[in-house]
Amino acid sequence: FPTKALAQDQVAELIELSKAGDLGVKAATFDGDTPGDQRQAIRLAGDIVVTNPDMLHQGILPHHTKWAQFFENLAYIVIDEIHAYRGVFGSHLANVLRRLERICAFYGVRPQFILCSATIGNPKEHAEALLGRPVTAITESGAPSGEKHVLLWNPPVVNPDLGLRASARSQSNRIARMAIKSGLKTLVFAQSRTMVEVLTKYLKDVFDHDPRKPPRIRAYRGGYLPTERRDAERAMRDGRIDGIVSTSALELGVDIGSLDVVILNGYPGSVSGTWQRFGRAGRRQKPSLGVMVASSDPLDQYIVRHPEFFSDASPEHARIAPDQPVILLDHIRCAAFELPFLDGDRFGPVDPQVYLQLLAEDGVVHAEGGRWEWIADSYPAIAVNLRSVADGNFVVVDRTDGRQVIIAEVDFSSAPLMLYEGAIHMVQATPYQVERLDWEGRKAYVTRTRVDYYTDAIDYTRLKVLEAFASTVTGVGQVHHGEVHVVRRVSGYKKIRYYTHENIGYGPVTLPDQEMHTTACWWQLPEPVLTSLFDSRQQALDGFLGAAHALHVVARIAVMADGADLQKAVGSGDGAWSATGDGRGRGQLRTTEGAALQPESLARFEPTVYLYDNYPGGVGLSEPLWERQAELLQRAESLVDACDCRAGCPSCVGPVLDDVVTLSEGPRQLGLRVLRALQAA
Repeated sequence: FPTKALAQDQVAELIELSKAGDLGVKAATFDGDTPGDQRQAIRLAGDIVVTNPDMLHQGILPHHTKWAQFFENLAYIVIDEIHAYRGVFGSHLANVLRRLERICAFYGVRPQFILCSATIGNPKEHAEALLGRPVTAITESGAPSGEKHVLLWNPPVVNPDLGLRASARSQSNRIARMAIKSGLKTLVFAQSRTMVEVLTKYLKDVFDHDPRKPPRIRAYRGGYLPTERRDAERAMRDGRIDGIVSTSALELGVDIGSLDVVILNGYPGSVSGTWQRFGRAGRRQKPSLGVMVASSDPLDQYIVRHPEFFSDASPEHARIAPDQPVILLDHIRCAAFELPFLDGDRFGPVDPQVYLQLLAEDGVVHAEGGRWEWIADSYPAIAVNLRSVADGNFVVVDRTDGRQVIIAEVDFSSAPLMLYEGAIHMVQATPYQVERLDWEGRKAYVTRTRVDYYTDAIDYTRLKVLEAFASTVTGVGQVHHGEVHVVRRVSGYKKIRYYTHENIGYGPVTLPDQEMHTTACWWQLPEPVLTSLFDSRQQALDGFLGAAHALHVVARIAVMADGADLQKAVGSGDGAWSATGDGRGRGQLRTTEGAALQPESLARFEPTVYLYDNYPGGVGLSEPLWERQAELLQRAESLVDACDCRAGCPSCVGPVLDDVVTLSEGPRQLGLRVLRALQAA
């Protein structure tokens, strides 16, 4: 199973089934939370071992000799929720399965694979991509389900000139309060860990204000300690709580009891993900309600204005790139540690010889007599994270009472955005302030606090073109596909007051930059064209930021990519400066050191819109963008042109404030000018 929560849940049901039928089947979870004294018993006596890809990758395959008896008798490998294995995660899993099959062959077994998926557009093709072999698809479902009612909720307009609506956050909170007060068991999905804690606090302020009574509201997300997660799961199943606020951690099939209402605080980013979340309610043939509260994101607004997209669109295709060179090298390294390679061996469909030679040059593999042996002291799997760019979780240590108690953990990629010094880090809506971040030691030291605000990181990204694989003329500009160097920096944070959401202060952040090489598509207009199209460089910059906002939205739809896997940026081609919006519809330039810069001060000004794979080396998203670049420009222009706002809004080119609306040409018009110039005959 893809998550620990789902594995724990399924084992509980297997044990109950075995007892009820007196089957004598021994089922157990084997994951990072399994106590050491139980692990040997599971290896020797387990009939059904339930784990997750991460544990298989780091805890089982590298130690397969301890599992010899189990592997010699292995008959079936069941992989559930394969729709969750997309993009980076899915590409890694395909390679973990290649390693698993090598080890099975070593022990003389060829187990049968059984894969299960929720609704996606290409279940058979996706399963074959994961396994590297043909599969037989069974596509008819016999699962019972109750009547489902779906409501698309667009928050009311609060400022017609700016196109601003009430926040999805406040509307989700309002609907959840109404549902819970009506006696309906309710699950709210939020798009980030911070938003989970904010919405949990709002609901607790209403329903859990009396500390003498058991809590009715719980939060559930990654980063909580195992005991906290297990307790929350039991409380959900037992019906002891009325409202749950979760990230996508509960999107998959964990049994959380009978639910009546599911509320989405914003569109999850895919049709299949939306139906998966709505499917958490009404599982026992009861009627249920699913509410999607639209945010100001252009994709959300497009869906509520065109509900036929949501109801008629075919589910997304799951895409993976298992032969991506960086991912492939990582897993050939792990495979060499587990078993020697022989000349002529294959790794899936790949000839590993070139990769083995690279490892030999690095001094970690030795070749002799047609045999490639691992000789390094290092343990390669521990350095490969299946779900993110870098490895090494940060632990959150509470020092409030003079003791040091670990209360949470945060993955490496999220740490710069959540654990900077001064950040408010919330656990079950209790605020803690980060006093010190030990970057090398992977620890954040916090103390409990009482504040009326939460914090939001300010980050920016700059890119430098390394190589263009292909280029062509588009309109009066150019579009390219190639390799880029990406640098992401967190420069500060905002303090946002609860309920009013006003910005009440800033703080600086000093952390190491996050860098990678990846693939991208990028669009440019030469400076003479900019001079003829715009009255100033500031106007051109505002137009490029608006165009980037729209292109990112339509690109995510075109290649069915998660927002986290496909990112956007505006900057120079040589990496000398980057551009960000100021929240008012105006662009700001920053140097490589983060200092503010005026556009007119530059000797050369050629802004560039980038859409890039958010993974080292890329996972195949930028290539289809290159192939469909003309279609992307047309869709982006249509999105902006059809918007109801006057000067620009979050639904088309990004947020715009009052002083920008009064300009003769707002960001919306400027963004359209860029998009049309890139299509001009």
